[in-house]
Amino acid sequence: MSVISVVGGQWGDEGKGKVVDLLSEKADIVARFNGGNNAGHTVINSMGNFKFHLIPVGILRQNCIALIGNGVVVNPDAFAAEIATLHESDVDTSNLIISEKAHLIMPYHIKLDELEERRRSEIGEAIGTTGMGIGPVYMDKTSRIGLRMIDLLDKNTLFHKLEVVLKQKNDVISKLYGGDPIDLGYSYERCLVWAEELADYIKPIEPVLHEALSSGKKIMLEGAQGAMLDLDHGTYPYVTSSSPSVGGACTGLGISPRDIVGVAGVFKAYTTRVGSGPFPTELSDEAGATLASRGQEFGSTTGRPRRCGWFDAVMVQRACLINGVSSLCLTKLDVLDGFDEIKICTGYEEDGTHVEGFPDMGRLSFCRPIYEVLPGWQTATAGIKTHSALPQPAKDYIARLENLTGCSVDLISTGPDRVHTIVRNSPYS
Repeated sequence: MSVISVVGGQWGDEGKGKVVDLLSEKADIVARFNGGNNAGHTVINSMGNFKFHLIPVGILRQNCIALIGNGVVVNPDAFAAEIATLHESDVDTSNLIISEKAHLIMPYHIKLDELEERRRSEIGEAIGTTGMGIGPVYMDKTSRIGLRMIDLLDKNTLFHKLEVVLKQKNDVISKLYGGDPIDLGYSYERCLVWAEELADYIKPIEPVLHEALSSGKKIMLEGAQGAMLDLDHGTYPYVTSSSPSVGGACTGLGISPRDIVGVAGVFKAYTTRVGSGPFPTELSDEAGATLASRGQEFGSTTGRPRRCGWFDAVMVQRACLINGVSSLCLTKLDVLDGFDEIKICTGYEEDGTHVEGFPDMGRLSFCRPIYEVLPGWQTATAGIKTHSALPQPAKDYIARLENLTGCSVDLISTGPDRVHTIVRNSPYS
C-alpha cells in the first residue's frame, strides 16, 4: 500500500497539476478530494495543453482510475464540458468515477454567490470569490438541504427535493437581495439532462478505494487550492469553503489517516495570491511586476491577475506543520532567473517588534516581513533536468529553503512542460 497526498502549501496556484501529472505515472488511482470548479490545474505534456477544474489529472494516464470524491462539489455543466473537451483530445474517460455523495452546484448557488459578493463589495468587504457557487453549496451541505449526485438518479424524489429547497432559495434571492427568482421547471429540466449525461460516471467510490488499499495499489490524493485557504487553518475569512489540507483528503474520500504514508507539499519559488486578504511579502514594485510577467500569473479559472511577492518561509513552515509535509515540490524556479538578489521572508515584525510564528489573520494584516537576502543567478535554469546543472546560487537558494522549512526539496520544476523537472527523490520510487 502506498498513498501519497499532494497538497498546496500557499494560497493555491502552486503548480499542483504538473506535480500530480508527473507523479501519477506510477499511480493506480488519482483521487480529487475537495473544492469545485473554482480550482484550476494546468498540465502541459506530449498529449497537449490541458486545464482541469474538476476531473483529476490522472485521467491522462491510460491505466489510472480517476476518482472525484464526496468532498468535491460539482457543477454538472462544467463537468460535462470538461469531459467533452477531453474527448475532443481523444482522452478516454471510461476510467472516471464520481462519488454519488458529491454535492451538486445548482443555478441558485451561483446566483447567490454573485449577489452576496456584490453586497460585500458595496460595503468594502469583498472576499474575492470566484462567483461559481462554491460557498453557497457547501453551506447547503452543512445545512443538510443539499442535492447530491445520487439524487439525479432518482426522478421520483428529485422534483420534490428541488421544489422544497428552491422555495427557500428564491425567498432569499428575491426578498433579501432583490434578485430574480430561479424557475423550478427550468432547474428540474436541467437535472434531467445532467442525469442522462452523467449517470454512467456516478458510483460509490469507497469500494474502489478500499479494494485498492487492500490490494497494495498506489493511490495519489489530489488537493485543490492551498493550505492558507483552508476554512479552518487559512487566513479566515479570506479562505475557500472546503479543506485543502491533508485532513480534507480523509473526509473528502472516506479513507483513514493511517493509510497516508507521505504528503507532498507543492510550493512556488515565490508567493502569489488571488483575491483579497493579507499578504505580507506582496510586492508592488518592479520586482513584483517581473514575477507576474515571467510567471504568467493569471488565474487559470478566473483569469484574474495574481498578486506576487517573495517566498514566505514563515507561512510555509505553518503549512508544513498542518499537513505533515514529508516532501517539498518547488515550482517555477526558472521565474527567478536574472534577479540580482532574491529575498526570503524569515520572520515578521509589527511596530518594530518581532512577531512569534505565524499570527492570526487580524494581526497578520499589520505584519511586515523580515527578509534574508540571497544572491540571484544570471544563468538560465529554464528546462534544466538535473540538480547538478543548476547554477550554484540556485542550489544555495534551494538549500536555504530546505533549512528554513525542515523539509527536503525532492522535486524542482524548471518550466511548464512535464519534462522540465528535476526529480531528486520520487515519493513512489
